[in-house]
Amino acid sequence: MTVTAEDLLGQVGRFLAAHDPAATDRRDFLRARFDAGLAWVHFPEGLGGQGAPRALQPGVDAAFAGAGAPDNDPRRNVIGLGMAAPTILAFGTPEQKQRYLRPLWTGEEVWCQLFSEPGAGSDLAALATRAVRDGDDWIVTGQKVWTSGAHHAQWAILVTRTDPDVPKHQGMTYFLCDMTAPGVQVRPLRQITGEAEFNEVFLTEVRIPDRLRIGGVGEGWRVAQTTLMNERVAIGGTAVPREGGLIGLVARTWRERPELRTPELQDRLVRHWVEAEALRLAGTRLRQQLAVGAPGPEGSAMKVAFSELNQRLTGLELELLAEEGLRYDDWTFRRSDLVDFTSREPGYRYLRAKGNSIEGGTSEVLRNIIAERVLGLPSEPRVDKDVAWKDLPR
Repeated sequence: MTVTAEDLLGQVGRFLAAHDPAATDRRDFLRARFDAGLAWVHFPEGLGGQGAPRALQPGVDAAFAGAGAPDNDPRRNVIGLGMAAPTILAFGTPEQKQRYLRPLWTGEEVWCQLFSEPGAGSDLAALATRAVRDGDDWIVTGQKVWTSGAHHAQWAILVTRTDPDVPKHQGMTYFLCDMTAPGVQVRPLRQITGEAEFNEVFLTEVRIPDRLRIGGVGEGWRVAQTTLMNERVAIGGTAVPREGGLIGLVARTWRERPELRTPELQDRLVRHWVEAEALRLAGTRLRQQLAVGAPGPEGSAMKVAFSELNQRLTGLELELLAEEGLRYDDWTFRRSDLVDFTSREPGYRYLRAKGNSIEGGTSEVLRNIIAERVLGLPSEPRVDKDVAWKDLPR
């Protein structure tokens, strides 16, 4: 039986009648919503959903928001909701799905991503963090870098090298890692904004039970691709209204401050407005594709366009504001919990946007993916394709 939008809205109404948002504890409310199948409606029954079309999710979220219901603080757990959850759903065991998806969705457990390394930032398959089998456990040693939110995460998705004697793409294995386990050390990386939302993570003989492995031994690359495709959609494919996001902030300044206008800035603003609207509509199309299947390489194009438009818009905003745009409210070092593009000052937005073309896959790497997997162009020559990882120069 196909679940319709009317069915779901009726369920939301009955749920709210039984769970008054104003009188129910926030955590209890979110747990009950998950158990009712109104969390991810496109997930299977028993895992927060009902197997409904993904396109019906915004209507459910809007109905809860309109009733003043608490959300699960999605900006604080972007990696868990956007990357870990779909990966666990696709490759996890039944026990893993039951254990991790509910506290992930409710926000009781925040997740981070242990992928990038100092020597393998843009080439994930070159990673060197080793996992060695020891009975029912794996002993993991290595270093990860640019790990967003590691300082407040309870769990991580982790890719390791388990077989150095085969080509680099074949010898990787994917795990869930307890960030409170002995041997896990998180150190802040201060950014150009003065904050440290990123971290470097050192893993020193961290013992991970084999039951926390996702997918088969040596299948880490295949599992990681699901994570990465969902990551790029999460970064670049978020639903926004017309003039939502940065273009709305710049357009508002333009309307409210006519003394700042020049013909050249007007020309650039109009161009960027058109780009933002085209990107918004492309995002709508991408989400429609997701409603009938898994994310594909098209998410890479959205992520590239999103990153570069963000950088152009923040630069335009600074030029529009002239010396006002150079003000910065606070350089105090702090461990921030989330990225806030809309509530901070223009100087922060300009500086933080510089990272958009690096995080979630560099624009250069994503252009290769677009060329090869979307446009069907010949791939670049890869001399290391059939060489064992241990024999590669480093």
